[in-house]
Amino acid sequence: MAISLAIDKQVENEVSAAVLAPVALGRILVALDQSDYANNAVVQALRLAKGHITGIHAYAARLHDRRFKQMEGGLPERYQRESEMEHQRDVHEDLIGMGLGLISDSYHDAAEMRAKKAGVAFKRLSPEGKNYTCLLDAMNTGAHDVLFMGALGLGAVAGSSIGTVCERVVRRAGIDVFVAKNRRVAIGDGPIVVGMDGSPKSFGALMTALDIGKRLGAQIHIVAAYDPFYHYVAFNKISTVLDEEAGKVFRFKEQEQLHEELIDDGIAKIYQAHLNVAETVARDMGVDVKCALLAGKPYQAIRKYVTQQDASLLMLGKTGVHADDGLDIGGNTENLLRMVSCHVWISQAEHIPPSDLVAEETIMWSDEASEMINRAPEFVRGIARTGVIRAAQKEGHTFITTRFVSDIMAKMMPGGGDDKAAAQSFEPLGWADDARVLLDEVSDQQMRENIGLRAEKSARRDASEIVAIAHLEPFLAEAALKPATRGEIIWRTAPLARLQRVPEAFRAQVRTAIEDFARDRGLKIVDSRIEDDAFAASRMAMCPVDPGQA
Repeated sequence: MAISLAIDKQVENEVSAAVLAPVALGRILVALDQSDYANNAVVQALRLAKGHITGIHAYAARLHDRRFKQMEGGLPERYQRESEMEHQRDVHEDLIGMGLGLISDSYHDAAEMRAKKAGVAFKRLSPEGKNYTCLLDAMNTGAHDVLFMGALGLGAVAGSSIGTVCERVVRRAGIDVFVAKNRRVAIGDGPIVVGMDGSPKSFGALMTALDIGKRLGAQIHIVAAYDPFYHYVAFNKISTVLDEEAGKVFRFKEQEQLHEELIDDGIAKIYQAHLNVAETVARDMGVDVKCALLAGKPYQAIRKYVTQQDASLLMLGKTGVHADDGLDIGGNTENLLRMVSCHVWISQAEHIPPSDLVAEETIMWSDEASEMINRAPEFVRGIARTGVIRAAQKEGHTFITTRFVSDIMAKMMPGGGDDKAAAQSFEPLGWADDARVLLDEVSDQQMRENIGLRAEKSARRDASEIVAIAHLEPFLAEAALKPATRGEIIWRTAPLARLQRVPEAFRAQVRTAIEDFARDRGLKIVDSRIEDDAFAASRMAMCPVDPGQA
């Protein structure tokens, strides 16, 4: 029987050419601009440096000179005399030629002073040109291991999350980038959280995190997030546009059941397997880690975890397990870079765990088994293949057959083939009245439908016959929606649901009374802490008692 090796030579070559983790940290490049964010980036670089750091500050002298020439015709009348104009040109030339250089030197002086105190050698780069272009040129020389930079520069304003220079550099960077997102927090003040999806870059981020954690004594958390709700939403949306004949051709219910089972159990097990491998890697390096499997939109689930754990640093692969050759940055990484308040480390370095590498090199597949796994839906094919390989390695197999694939897939997708269960699984669910009213508070129709379908999926996972508030609430929070807002007062889900139970004729009056109660106490949120007192106060406001009659 012909056999095929389960190793992709193209991927093997790409990985061998990649930067291996952990990142060396012997040659750190630091972007300087004297902002609080950049200054903290310098401090963190000095704490981690194993060799020297190089400060870089670019100044665009030619750009300023060109802009001044463009403005000459619009200067006030007193500057329009020829002698005065020539004088201003000389003054501006001195300012651009010397002034910007002096400013750049002062930035370097301040960073070098910090480096001397830390006992770290310091080098200077002061190129002329656009700042992000100069940063990329320096990174592309191969003379640096990682770039440290601030999320925002001197132009930061209220509400900013990522500056344009940071965004442009991160998107185009070919080496690891540390982004300082908090002006005061140091790496290790809270746990270091690593996002794990099984890709070489996510394992690269882990290896660098373990190295940093050991040096700083920081706790390492490893999280893997998968979304069991997306495909339920997608299939329900598809069902609204398929006619009966198209549905038969597409075998809609069969496909839906396959995805339901694979997403609910199979992918969860695969991501748990990634965590297990990561935990083994950490244990082999002598590091105790905490692992967590998260369900939900990955970037939202990870953001929530990072916030709850008060993390100091989030480490992510620049691209994930589903990346193609043309992708510059993964969607989850990009969203988290913008959304989290802790520092972010974006890894380009790669690592393949020894167990996976051994399995890929030693385990062979029959042609029939390879054909069988390739019939899996494209978006889960790699995940399913990894699951089978890891199961074979665990059980000691070195040759994979169709029977073995079938057995593993059956374990990943329990209940497959039970048509009765499948039919019952997709019967429409009812909604609790208070949950329906709460959902209707979402004004955006598309968002409302999406949240509603996710809540239904959550109810099905709980084997519930109705969608209750408990199924709805997490998705309102994840979407960063305020369930209701009147002026400055924000209502949390539980008190808002309680308000909906007030007879409609009195609801507006009760709401006004409760919001007045909150304002009188200098509060902007109606939540569980003031709920009972607020509702009691509203009853008093509607039915005041004469003190003489009390």
